Amino acid sequence: MTATELPARPMDSTRDDRKSAALAAQRVHADAGARVVGNFQLGRAILRSAQMRQAGAGSDGMNPDDEFCPVFFLDGDTHRGRRTAIARFFTPKAISSRHRLVMERTTDELLAQVRADGRGRLDELSYKLAVAVAAEIVGLTDSDQSGMAKRIQATLLGTRLRGMHPVIRFGAQAVTAVHAMRFFGRDVRPAIRSRREQRREDVISHLIEEGYPDKAILIECMTYAVAGMVTTREFIVMAAWHLFDDDALRARFAAGDEADQIAILEEILRLEPVAAMLHRRATEDADLGPDSVKAGELLAVNIRAANVDSETVGACPHALDPDRASRQKGVGSYMSFGDGSHRCPGAQVAIAETRVFLDALLRLPDVRLERTPDMTWCDGLMSYELRGAVVTCSRA
Repeated sequence: MTATELPARPMDSTRDDRKSAALAAQRVHADAGARVVGNFQLGRAILRSAQMRQAGAGSDGMNPDDEFCPVFFLDGDTHRGRRTAIARFFTPKAISSRHRLVMERTTDELLAQVRADGRGRLDELSYKLAVAVAAEIVGLTDSDQSGMAKRIQATLLGTRLRGMHPVIRFGAQAVTAVHAMRFFGRDVRPAIRSRREQRREDVISHLIEEGYPDKAILIECMTYAVAGMVTTREFIVMAAWHLFDDDALRARFAAGDEADQIAILEEILRLEPVAAMLHRRATEDADLGPDSVKAGELLAVNIRAANVDSETVGACPHALDPDRASRQKGVGSYMSFGDGSHRCPGAQVAIAETRVFLDALLRLPDVRLERTPDMTWCDGLMSYELRGAVVTCSRA
């Protein structure tokens, strides 16, 4: 049976397939003083505008004039040049010729253990996969990956500083710094040393070529860790949860080709974006079509609201409809990876590794979701977290 032969999924205006919406409604909030934008067209115009600069997410503490300022916090020509230089690590060709091999090999190893044990925790499996793939791209391949995954997880205490009492925050910052230095000493520094002797096709080699000092390379590695490892872990678990919960959707995913599987995953991501809010500050007065902004105005683009804006995504915006994007002639993930010059460079990597892993997972004999995940919220990343989901299957 092909995907097109599967019965159509019923739609109605009251249907809501989102799993994280209730929690997000309680926890998503903009930075103080920001105007929240939930309209898709205006949000996209803001993210694409040359009159906007990065705001929030620690940008106030960064100096964009610093020669080695992380690319995430740059704008304009400098940002464009840096992004162009690293784009080769995230192209479809790079995914198919290099990264796909890591995805498949790591997936096989992880699922072989699931077969041997008859069970596995989805958040742990997805995190190990995400770490392996991101490590290959960045160049963090000269240390024990299992230990590195734990060290990176420890540094994420820094994402929970928002809202802490100042005294507690000071202590947490000190602990985070200790974990960051441990990550540097055991993982980043060995990778730098190896690539100073022999360059490879990865981000750290590129940064060395550009003359980055060790501290700047560490910051870039930590940025990629959050973007490439942590967020992908959450999405893999969320996508699996949807597929296990919906027999028709699971059947379509199993029967579909790669393009159809990607369409399903992108539609899940539209409904369940991992990042919920993006901030920008206007550098001058600007007419953005649907609206205008004033110089200095802080704007918060609500990704979750924009992704269910019926004027753009069509009818029944809260329903999971894999054919939506093709029907609306839109990008399947809509604004889930951002937009404009700062759109997530690893978007295709994240979708590819999710597809590879879930396609293999759902082919395990008698596989089922024995325990659904516990869902919590991270204010620092403004995203959901899914823990404790357990899958079971027949033992090998």
